Amino acid sequence: MSKKNAFYAQSGGVTAVINATACGLLETARRHKTKIGKVYAGCNGIIGALTENLIDTSKETATAIAALRYTPGGAFGSCRYKLNNVEKNRSEYERLLAVFAAHDIAYFFYNGGGDSQDTVHKVSLLSKAMGYPLICIGIPKTVDNDLPITDNSPGFGSVAKYVAVATREAGLDIASMHATSTKVFIMEVMGRHTGWIAAASGLAAEKKGEPPHIILFPEIVFNEDAFLNQVNKIVHYYGYCVIVLAEGVRDSKNEFLVASNTSDAFGHKQLGGAAPALAQRIKTKLGFKYHWAVPDYLQRSARHIASAIDVEQAYALGKAAIELAIKGETGIMPIIVRRASRSYQWKIGLANLADVANQEKKLPRSFITADGFHITQRCRNYLRPLIQGEDYPPYKQGLPNYIHLRRHKVAKKLEKYVIQF
Repeated sequence: MSKKNAFYAQSGGVTAVINATACGLLETARRHKTKIGKVYAGCNGIIGALTENLIDTSKETATAIAALRYTPGGAFGSCRYKLNNVEKNRSEYERLLAVFAAHDIAYFFYNGGGDSQDTVHKVSLLSKAMGYPLICIGIPKTVDNDLPITDNSPGFGSVAKYVAVATREAGLDIASMHATSTKVFIMEVMGRHTGWIAAASGLAAEKKGEPPHIILFPEIVFNEDAFLNQVNKIVHYYGYCVIVLAEGVRDSKNEFLVASNTSDAFGHKQLGGAAPALAQRIKTKLGFKYHWAVPDYLQRSARHIASAIDVEQAYALGKAAIELAIKGETGIMPIIVRRASRSYQWKIGLANLADVANQEKKLPRSFITADGFHITQRCRNYLRPLIQGEDYPPYKQGLPNYIHLRRHKVAKKLEKYVIQF
């Protein structure tokens, strides 16, 4: 294949390290100028491709690109937008390929979770069917850690570290005040269908009796009576109880503890509010004074306390995506493979997009204690390596000195395209 341009986009909820992946991809692409021309980034994810709203990354300095490694958020903008099935909206895919053809793009890199990998897979299949030469590579990213095949997903290690640290620090606060004040503290973390993030809070408890005392997982059906009995026992034994729950915990009717009537572009119910709802039940049934917190975006954007391993892996996957593409590999996603060793070691492997798209990796039952309220040693062994190391960003006047790119727009060549949201 002669020298062609590339398209890169970020999708879904951003993470503390998704820009590290962009850094790895862009720096590696610049080292292969004889094979890859310009790298265009989609402004706000795949929407940028459909609307021909492209960013010319070649206009950014090497210093600015390097600074992406320690900058959180999505440097080019992300989106929650899912392409329909080809059968339902073929014109959308044809528009995508038309934009690629207009800008001489032969490489497509999409950085996201399961829905995003499904998009890359569909585009790969259609480009082949239409005879358009396009190398399609999915790059994993999700704080939920629910992508299959890969040992873990970039973004998770850092949110896990944040949640474990927050649990330990809040636990010390409650332990100091419980004699005359708060008896129960509840922290609600992300996790719609899986409890990986909630499980990470368990790393804060190294000894029996240390917070968190209770963890609630989406994989375990919520039993209110059993839960309240456990809270009551813990408060009377230790004097206080720290609880971490995933936002997607469900009851015996398979209903979320709290869910709104609104859904996002992927059809996911808007969650949030499980912590105050649970706190009110504790107050009503047990009478304990409580406080609750919802870290929400704070947990996934906390680059100042990112896991060094997470940053390293995120960068490596962006680098691997380019190296695979110039070898002609397509329809795949580079993954993290954990090597069997006493000391944590990992390498880059490969997965077919067909095996990844729209699949979800649950927290194994063996990672959860028999009573359903905490994590096992096996879970600790899996989680602990992923939060290791600190990779602090540079500071200026007491604050992290993050980069803001110039985001130089590429001149449009096609007619205007309107997306119906």
